[in-house]
Order: sequence, then C-alpha cells, then structure tokens
Amino acid sequence: MEIFHHIDSVRKALDAAREQGKTVGFVPTMGNLHDAHLALVKQAQGLCDVVVVSIFVNRLQFGLNEDWDKYPRTLERDSHKLRDIGCRYLFCPEENEIYPNGMDEQTRVIVPSMAGVLCGASRPGHFEGVTTVVSKLFNIVQPDIAIFGVKDYQQLAIIRRMVEDLCIPVRVVAGEIVREADGLAMSSRNSFITDQERPRASQLNRSLNWAKQQILEGERDFLRLEDEAREQIRAAGFKPDYVSICNSKTLEPAANDDLEITVLGAMFTQGARLIDNVSL
Repeated sequence: MEIFHHIDSVRKALDAAREQGKTVGFVPTMGNLHDAHLALVKQAQGLCDVVVVSIFVNRLQFGLNEDWDKYPRTLERDSHKLRDIGCRYLFCPEENEIYPNGMDEQTRVIVPSMAGVLCGASRPGHFEGVTTVVSKLFNIVQPDIAIFGVKDYQQLAIIRRMVEDLCIPVRVVAGEIVREADGLAMSSRNSFITDQERPRASQLNRSLNWAKQQILEGERDFLRLEDEAREQIRAAGFKPDYVSICNSKTLEPAANDDLEITVLGAMFTQGARLIDNVSL
C-alpha cells in the first residue's frame, strides 16, 4: 500500500492508474477504522480496479463543544488494517494541505435544503464542513465511484444532492450498516459508551425498528410514532435528540402516500451521540 500526504503525489499516482485504463474507487474516512469502514473498502474493491482511502479528521465539521480534540487518531493501526485487506492507496493529509488558506478563509459548499434539519439542527455547520471537505476530496481524487455508509443516512443524502447539483462526475454508492450482534450500529464513537450503558445502547435501533414495523402494518400517524419512539428511548435511560420519519430522498417529513420512507434517530449517552436509521 502506498501512503500519500500531499495532493500532488496522490494525483500523480492516480493519473498513472487512469492512463492504464483503471477505474478509481474512493472511501473517505476520519480514521479510527473498524469493520464497518473495512466493509466499505471491500465494497469499493469489488467495483473498481484501484481504491483510495482517505483519513482526515476534518475540524470544519466539528462544532463548538464537540469532540475534535479527543477524536481517536490511530493512523498506524488503521494502516495495518488497510494493508491486510489489500488497499492500494492511503491519502492522509495534514490540515494545512486541505485548508492552505486557513479554515476561516475557506470557500464553503452548502446544501441548504437538507443541512439544517435532523442532525444538522443539533450540530450547526456540521454538514457544511462535510460537503466542503468531500467536494475538495472529490476534486483531489477524482474517483469514478465513492462509497458512503448508510449509517449516516443524512450525510449520504446530502452528498448525493451535492453531486447532483454541482454536476460532479462521481457515482455515489451506499454501503450497508454493519451492526454488532445486538443491533448497535458500528461507530467510532461507540468507544465512548460506558460499560453500564452498553447493554442498553441498542435501544435506538429497537425503537426505530418498532416504528418501521408499525408503518408496515398500516399506521400513518407518524407524529405519534415519533413521540412513542422517543419515549422508549427515555425509558431506557437515554436522552433522545430526535426521531423523524422522512421521505427517503428529500428528508422532508414523510407524507401518508410516500412509498420510500426512512426512520432516522439520534440519542445521547453519557459520552456519545449515537445515530441510526431504518428504511422501508
């Protein structure tokens, strides 16, 4: 595996691959890799000739009082994991490589219709940071295909809208959620869940699936289902951030005749904010 720290060097390597007629897959990450990340890389390997993984802890998508400083940096361990599954290229730039003019002066990319709801309401500016850095990474790597996990469904929907609106020539492919045996979605932030909370931490997934089942059985009072799902989360000892039943493409509140619906939720443990979703 070749490791690159600079834009020019990774571009040269990818240009050489393209001259040989190879397709390029891309998996952007913030590191601290676990099996769900590796599943995305393997998915990309099945779709493209060469795969680039990026590791960059993007300060721009962290808000005030969030955990940028304590976000785990595990580059050596991550590198070994990527080598073990045959990853070809790793791009891990420093902040001044991605933001050479500083973040205050950085041109921003915003998807206004989707960025301020759900997780965006709790984390102002978060998705602006995501779309800005992803657009830069797309311009650097110029992949044919990019893989994003379904676990952050709002992020996936926003990236798809950005690509559509800005005519970016990349196919965005969804990678399914990888879960623990009890249903908890794998996440880098799961390490912040206390031992006392861990047996109950899958409540978010259980409540979302409960709402999904109610809808499949014909219930269309979505507001009542959202309220009840939040109460289930509170009863398990956690603070719900939101539970929302949405149109899968637009993320607007679902209408009674919508055929594609996603139930999204977020809750707080003592040390982590967990997100999850289920679609029908």
